[in-house]
Amino acid sequence: MMAGLQVAKRDLRRRMRDVLQQLPADSIANQSRTATNRLLSLQQYQDAKRIGVYLSMPAGELSTTAIVQDALANGKEVFVPYIHSLEFPSQSKTSVMDMMLLESMEEFRSLEPDKWGIPSLSEASVLNKRNCFGGKGVSPQPEDATQGPYGLDLIVMPGMAFDHGFRRLGHGKGYYDHFLTRYSKEQPTIEYPVVTDPHKVALSLKEQMLAPTEEIPVTDLDWPVDVLMVGDDRCLVRQS
Repeated sequence: MMAGLQVAKRDLRRRMRDVLQQLPADSIANQSRTATNRLLSLQQYQDAKRIGVYLSMPAGELSTTAIVQDALANGKEVFVPYIHSLEFPSQSKTSVMDMMLLESMEEFRSLEPDKWGIPSLSEASVLNKRNCFGGKGVSPQPEDATQGPYGLDLIVMPGMAFDHGFRRLGHGKGYYDHFLTRYSKEQPTIEYPVVTDPHKVALSLKEQMLAPTEEIPVTDLDWPVDVLMVGDDRCLVRQS
């Protein structure tokens, strides 16, 4: 069952990759503006004080640069992904994602692209950076959370495909699903107000939305999103 599901996901990723590679850059730019304007008008975004946001690849997905710029200009704290390896006694190295505080647009512009062309924080820079889980650096201890606010009000998530059931197909590494699972389990009891479940917003090119009759294959470990901002000016909201 699990093997069949992984094959189905892999086939869908391959299909979407072919579609995305053929999209003109101006179409992605136009859809990015449309989806960004939709997001900026969302009440949950306007109310959010702390947001997590993916930093976009140079091609093949909606750009988040204008979101980062708007959030910083409006005094929001902006946390961005940092991928790193953890070693556990019972297994080999595991690659995980933390969300670290981005200080300014100057810092954003200075970020070096990784092998996918995604602007990325350097290993040295994260040592003294605030983590969205509280404290500084990667994998802070629970007691670190007393050093600052914990959590995110809203998180902007990427994906390769989305369906009308608010299911999301990621790139296959599981970074965001693992992050959300960890977020749901690790909340400390501290004096700061804790957001128990950040509002999950995904940005989708219209070409990444599956037909209403098609569903993304998922497991219990895959998190659905709350809102889909589509590049053709649609805003789909999941009914809780």
